Amino acid sequence: MNRKQKDRFSSFFKHLLLTFVAIFTVYPVIWIVMGSFNPGSSLFTAQVIPGMNWSLFWEGMRQFDFHTVMESFRSIRLTLTHYSHLFQETNYLLWYKNTLKIAFWNMVLSTFLVVTAAYAFSRFRFPGRKQGLMTMLVLQMFPGFMGMIAIYILLLQLNLLDNHWGLVLVYAGGSIPFNAWLVKGYFDTLPKSLEEAAKIDGAGNATIFARVLMPLSVPILVFVAVSNFIGPWMDFIFARLVLRSNENKTLAIGLFEMVTGRGNTEFTLFAAGAVLVAVPITILFMMFQRFMVEGLKAGANK
Repeated sequence: MNRKQKDRFSSFFKHLLLTFVAIFTVYPVIWIVMGSFNPGSSLFTAQVIPGMNWSLFWEGMRQFDFHTVMESFRSIRLTLTHYSHLFQETNYLLWYKNTLKIAFWNMVLSTFLVVTAAYAFSRFRFPGRKQGLMTMLVLQMFPGFMGMIAIYILLLQLNLLDNHWGLVLVYAGGSIPFNAWLVKGYFDTLPKSLEEAAKIDGAGNATIFARVLMPLSVPILVFVAVSNFIGPWMDFIFARLVLRSNENKTLAIGLFEMVTGRGNTEFTLFAAGAVLVAVPITILFMMFQRFMVEGLKAGANK
């Protein structure tokens, strides 16, 4: 086998592997999306294309009969009943509002804390700086749920159990170690000559931070903001730990209760709710994909 044949074989193998990875990644998403349009309440009997006459479809494909293939699509039955049921007979809209509120304020508070901490560690030299950086690095090695008992006791003493602000504080505090390291790495790549020029013109640290560093840091700021906005939409453990009352539940808790417990078998309803959860996250990724990639790449450089 010569070099050209080896390159072709290698390219074929890579594309084959990527195809399998894509199928295993996309298929569950397609199943959930189409399951939300299936009649009934079970995902086990749901079809990727509800009501599709597959035997007629494959018969038409074997015979290269376009008319028969099109006939197989006539039996498709899609329903929007589960989506209307979500808003009419459940508290889905309330859960959505609660999650959106927590996600927004977590994004604001986390981004502020992360950026200010990263600026301090990047631009100032003070006692305990190296120890602080090392502490943040070590904290990243432990999963967040290891501190669940301590967090519960702390929120209990602060009277923040069953309170959205208690959950915001948990998320904001947990986001600092990793994101502060990332943003610090980005700040380290920015030329200090711009700040020195601003100081010559009489600008203070606050002015330099707001008018010099922030405009240059849009990619990493977008990455941190979007990451912190997305977190609460997907978290279940801490939301379940902190929130108790029905009026304070988030989407993760509400959807979980649809498919757990005796008699709760609304799997297609759960699928419809999961699809709507993905809408804001997908829109954000599509809008800010370029900034997020740039911010992550630049923040990873030393």
